[in-house]
Amino acid sequence: MSSEHRSIRAGSKKEAVAIGFRLVDRDIDIFREIERWRVVTGKHIGVLADFSGQRSCDRRLKKLIEAGYLERKKILYGVPGIYRLTHPARILIGVSERQDRIRLEQISHDIEVLNTAIWIHQSRAIPFSEMQTEKQLHSLDGFSNRRHRPDFIFAQDGKTICVEVELSLKSKERLQKNIKLDFETYDAQIWIVPDRHSKITAILQENQNRYPGIEIIEIEEVKNHA
Repeated sequence: MSSEHRSIRAGSKKEAVAIGFRLVDRDIDIFREIERWRVVTGKHIGVLADFSGQRSCDRRLKKLIEAGYLERKKILYGVPGIYRLTHPARILIGVSERQDRIRLEQISHDIEVLNTAIWIHQSRAIPFSEMQTEKQLHSLDGFSNRRHRPDFIFAQDGKTICVEVELSLKSKERLQKNIKLDFETYDAQIWIVPDRHSKITAILQENQNRYPGIEIIEIEEVKNHA
């Protein structure tokens, strides 16, 4: 790879990308997927961008890092490296120049959200293009209306289904409020829970008669599919 670089300026920022490096359509797809999901690992990208194997995915990601479009951060011990867009990549796909803050307390949850999206993609043949993330849904709300949004939604057979990955217990009142709001907004709900005997599961089961269309799935089923 050429050692020559060109610079892109935004205010006081200055970042460089390699001259002569050729981006392909799949690279742009990678940038867009990283932008819309909160936490994305190399394994996730291998599926999201439809690579033939993880090795070819990792090689391409390495080149994109070297070219100045991506960075890979190790945030927590035992958690795979997380891929982030650099300033030039953000400019390229036309999104805000400011990166989202990584919420340490949410990393495990956010990884399982994307694992669940991949599980639904593979087990129910739902294209990623038919999914909208929590981040995308909030972008429609505006800053003055930060209502509850599910982790992601998808379209299937003319219905809109929301997905909630609920691995830590909230108050019963808050959980019931979210169930009711999801019922009023979407055609069906999928809740991913720690196990069948959790308090979260018990609250969901209490509400299944009042709010039809609640499907409860253990996180182990998602993990076993990975």
